[in-house]
Amino acid sequence: MRSHLLNDTTAESYRRSVTEGIERVAAKLATTTRPFTGVTVDALTPRIDAIDLDKPLLDTAAVLDELEEVYLRDAVYFHHPRYLAHLNCPVVIPAVLGEAILSAVNSSLDTWDQSAGGTLIERKLIDWTTARIGLGDNADGVFTSGGTQSNLQALLLAREEAKVNTTAGLRIFASEVSHFSVKKSAKLLGLGQDSVVSIPVDHDKRMQTVALAHELERCRRDGLVPMAVVATAGTTDFGSIDPLPEIAELCEQYGAWMHVDAAYGCGLLASLRHRDRIDGIERADSVTVDYHKSFFQPVSSSAVLVRDSSTLRHATYHAEYLNPRRMVQERIPNQVDKSLQTTRRFDALKLWMTLRVMGADGIGQLFDEVCDLAVEGWKLLAADPRFDVVVTPSLSTLVFRYIPTAVTDPAEIDRANLYARKALFASGDAVVAGTKVSGRHYLKFTLLNPETTVDDMAAVLDLIAGHAEQYLGESLDRAS
Repeated sequence: MRSHLLNDTTAESYRRSVTEGIERVAAKLATTTRPFTGVTVDALTPRIDAIDLDKPLLDTAAVLDELEEVYLRDAVYFHHPRYLAHLNCPVVIPAVLGEAILSAVNSSLDTWDQSAGGTLIERKLIDWTTARIGLGDNADGVFTSGGTQSNLQALLLAREEAKVNTTAGLRIFASEVSHFSVKKSAKLLGLGQDSVVSIPVDHDKRMQTVALAHELERCRRDGLVPMAVVATAGTTDFGSIDPLPEIAELCEQYGAWMHVDAAYGCGLLASLRHRDRIDGIERADSVTVDYHKSFFQPVSSSAVLVRDSSTLRHATYHAEYLNPRRMVQERIPNQVDKSLQTTRRFDALKLWMTLRVMGADGIGQLFDEVCDLAVEGWKLLAADPRFDVVVTPSLSTLVFRYIPTAVTDPAEIDRANLYARKALFASGDAVVAGTKVSGRHYLKFTLLNPETTVDDMAAVLDLIAGHAEQYLGESLDRAS
């Protein structure tokens, strides 16, 4: 079995195996005509259950044939222009090349003696990102597995910087449409269910700063501690961007840590035309960015950035076998000193390859294209009497609802929209997301593919309307 170990004696076998796998994927990408096959859980489960993992096939080609049956054929393909659902972007080729390299070399970014140049590349990209944000010369950060981990680490730092004897009185303020990871982080940090104060949003789904000021003042009046305000630069549902300058002023006034969750909106850091939409982010104490959302990187590629590098000490632990304290005096850079993780992939290499091949402007151009596409989609929806669209887009998300002319019962309209989404997914012709607005079911386009066109959106809207009308027709037939 040593013949399967990647080393100097198996380099040619490695080349053949990886090439064969790449060719399979390339052929699939070239011939995929729909984002999904519509396979059901009940249909796919028996195929995978029937595989005996204790009986290997002992042949790469045979395994790839099997993989075609249980994965490649029925995978959801984000590169397809009619995949319009979640915050999953098509990926750029330089990043995929970086993925192949980092997987083969298998560096671990926790210590210098496991990564060497990888450590310095990650640090260079952190510096590049903090400079784009404008956090200042003392800024720092570290790559993470995703926005949830980044938000958790940021709020951990905020908790420690609050410098209180008990966490019972700590409060976190976030808009009612902020990411669920804010509440999840509060729970993991032992802050209690009441620690997150939900701030209402305006018509454009942006945090109401008047309401935030009121809650901060009440917090102070009640003898509680405003630990952090989480501003969102790109909410998951609406792509809305909170008023960052006003929030920064309030954080300064009340002594609260300002965290900006820019997991989605970080693409504006490379934008050629829309960077001003996140003005004020430079005043944050910490920022979450997800390159795997709006920098067209493969999962995972994310980071948490901080204005004051010294605050990262709250995540620092030393072990003699890994990163003894003497290494700090010896100026040996160990990234584990900053991270919640120990063993950690060299995900930074994907962004490095992308910047070196395409440049930041290349990324920004792609992100600007999807933001512009969302504006065209909004116009399309606003002009179509079959649909109600919620807000004008700040990024590349559209939330809307099919409204039939002959049915007025909101619950029945809910069911029609739910049915349309499920039927569309089952057909495999397109994939859209769903959410709730004011308790009612809505549908969602998350536009992250520059290859998607207005014609694609129009076609998907027609499909949605057709499925909804079919459901309502059958519902009326059943009722009669």
